[in-house]
Amino acid sequence: MRMGDQTNLSVPSASSSTVAPRTGSESRSSTPQDKEHSAPFLSDTLKRPPEELGHGVQGLEAAFAPRPPPRPKPRRQGKLTVRQGRVRNSEDSSPEPVDTDSSCGSLYGNLSGSPVPCLQGRSAVASERLPLSSSSSSTSSSTSSSMRECDTSESAGSIAKYRNSPVYSDSKHRKGLSLAVPSNKRRLPPVVPSQPLPPLVIDLDSSTGRSSNRIDLDYVDYIHVTRREMTSQGSDLPVLSQVSEDSGSSFSMSPSVSALFPVRSEDLRKRSYLEGSLLASGALLGASELDRYFPERRIRVFISTWNMQGQKELPDQLDDLLLPCDSPYTQDLYVIGSQEGIPDRREWEIRLQEILGPHFVLLYSAAHGVLQLSVFIRRDLIWFCSVVEQATVTTRIVSQIKTKGAVGIAFTIFGTSFLFITSHFTSGQGKVYERMLDYNKTIEALALPRVVPDTNVYRSDPYDVTTRFDEVFWFGDFNFRLDVKRAVIDELLRSGTKDSLSSILHYDELTKKLQEGSIFKGFKEAEINFLPTYKFDIGCDVYDSSAKKRTPSYTDRIIYKSRQRGDVLVVKYGCCSSIKTSDHRPVYCSFQVRLRPGRDNIPLCAGQFYRDIYIEGIKRRFLREQKSRDQKGSMVCSVS
Repeated sequence: MRMGDQTNLSVPSASSSTVAPRTGSESRSSTPQDKEHSAPFLSDTLKRPPEELGHGVQGLEAAFAPRPPPRPKPRRQGKLTVRQGRVRNSEDSSPEPVDTDSSCGSLYGNLSGSPVPCLQGRSAVASERLPLSSSSSSTSSSTSSSMRECDTSESAGSIAKYRNSPVYSDSKHRKGLSLAVPSNKRRLPPVVPSQPLPPLVIDLDSSTGRSSNRIDLDYVDYIHVTRREMTSQGSDLPVLSQVSEDSGSSFSMSPSVSALFPVRSEDLRKRSYLEGSLLASGALLGASELDRYFPERRIRVFISTWNMQGQKELPDQLDDLLLPCDSPYTQDLYVIGSQEGIPDRREWEIRLQEILGPHFVLLYSAAHGVLQLSVFIRRDLIWFCSVVEQATVTTRIVSQIKTKGAVGIAFTIFGTSFLFITSHFTSGQGKVYERMLDYNKTIEALALPRVVPDTNVYRSDPYDVTTRFDEVFWFGDFNFRLDVKRAVIDELLRSGTKDSLSSILHYDELTKKLQEGSIFKGFKEAEINFLPTYKFDIGCDVYDSSAKKRTPSYTDRIIYKSRQRGDVLVVKYGCCSSIKTSDHRPVYCSFQVRLRPGRDNIPLCAGQFYRDIYIEGIKRRFLREQKSRDQKGSMVCSVS
C-alpha cells in the first residue's frame, strides 16, 4: 500500500462496543447524521479496543492510514500532539522512534495554524468525535506520533490510481480503523517543489557590493523607478531583473535586460520631443520624466573659478580640479569660469572636454574679452534643457577694454531656472566701494532672460537679474581683500590651526559686507576651510615675495542664492593647491540642487551642443591613453 493514497474513514458511535464493516446498501440507507459522521477527512483518527485489535496474537500486522504525497511547508513549525488534554512535543509523547521528516507534521493537535486551508478550524470537531479512554491511550499515543501534517491538494491521477487498487477495496471493509505503522516500513515519495524556487535577491544598497563593483549611485533608484513606472502604466514589458548569478564570478552585476528605457511606439506617434505636451501625464519636462532620471529630484552641480593670469600654457593637473580625489563619482553639471584666460579659447574648451570624457558635452560657452564661461552637461540630460541664453556686462569706463566685467549664462532644466555668473571686479587694496559699484552695475545691466519665461514673475525685480531665476550661482575673482597688515596674516598662517582661519576671515572684506547686506543681497557662502588663494609666487606655495608684499587674500569666491529655502545643499568647498601656474589657486564647490517638474511651454535646446569640441576632445583623450600604453610597453621591452 502506498503512502501517497487516500482512504475514507468513518466515525463510530460512542455507545457501540464493536464495529462491523458496512455494505454499500447500509451506506445508502443511513441517516443524514450518519452521513455526516461518515464524511472522510484526514483529522478523523479512530481507536479500537484491544480485544478487537488482537493484541498478543502473533502474525497480525497493523494497518496504516495512507496519505497523499507531501510537499514542503512554507515555514517549519513545531510538531505537536494531544494526549489526554496535554500538549507535548511528538518526540516526547511517542513510545517508539519517529522520523522527523520535514514534509508533514501532526494532524492530531491544534490545526488552526495549519498551512492547509481544508484543515483549519476542524481540530475541535475531530476532538469531539474521538473520545479517548484509558484502555486505548497507548494506541492513541502511537497513532498520533505516526501522523504528520500533510497537504491534501494533490492531483486527481494519484487518487484515481489508488481507488482502482485492491488496497482501497479492502480498506472499505475496515472503515474507522487507523493504527500506527512502524517507521522502518514507511515509504515516502520524493519531495518535488510545486513551483519554481524564487530568485536569489541581492541587496544592491550594500556598501560592499557598491565598492567592489563600482555601481553607479543612480543604478538602484533607476531599477525601482523603472519597475514602478511600468507597473503604473500596466505595461507587459519585461521588468529589469535583479542581480543574476554566473559561472565566471560570484555575482554578475549586469542586468539580464537592457538598461535602456523602453520607448513605446504610441509615444513616438504622439510626441515630438521638442515641444511635448502641456498635460502633466505626457509632458517631456513633467514629473514622470523627472522622477525617472532624478528619483530624489536633486541634480549635482560642480562650479569652479580660476584666474589664469593670462598664461598661454595649460597645466597638466587639470584632472585634480575637475575630478577631485575625494569625489568618487562625477557630477551632472560642470560650470567653469575663468578670468584672464588663455588667448586660445577653443583650446581651453577642448582640454576640458578631454578631461570630462564622452559622458559630457559642451552645452554652451560664452566669453567677454578674457572672461570665459563654459557649461558641460551629461549627454542624457541635454533633452531636458531649454535654449541657453547669455549676456555680458563691462564694468570699465572704456567699454572696449574687456578685462573687468561679467558673463552670464541662463537656462532651465525641467522646471527649475538657473543663472550662472562669473565676474572680475576692480582690483586693489581698499577699493571696496568700486567693487560694490561693479556689483550694482552687473545686476542692473545683465539682460536675462529674454526668450525663456520666468518661472515666478511675481518675485522678480526688473532692476535685479538675480531675482528672476530659481537658482543663482555667482563666482569669480571678486578681489575683496583682507583688511589687515601682511605681518598679522603671516603670523596667523604660521600657527596652522583651525582657529587661525577663523581669525583670518575676521578681516575679510566680503564677509563683512555679506553680513551687512550691502552687497550680494540674499546670497550665501559655504564655510571656508582652505588657505587664502591669492597671491602666490608662480610654481610654488609661497605668498607674494616681491617688493610689494601683497597681503594674502580670499579673492576667488563662489556664492549662491535660491528662491526657496533648502533648495541648494553644499557638498564640498575647497581649492586645488596642485595647480601652480598662476598667482591664484583655482576654487571649486559642488552642490546638490533641487529640481521641480516643468511644463513644455518653453523653447528647448533640441539636443544641440558643440559637436566639434566633443569630437576633438575625445580624439585627444584616445591619443593620450594610447601614448601612455606605448610608453609602458617600451619600458617593459627595455627592461627585458
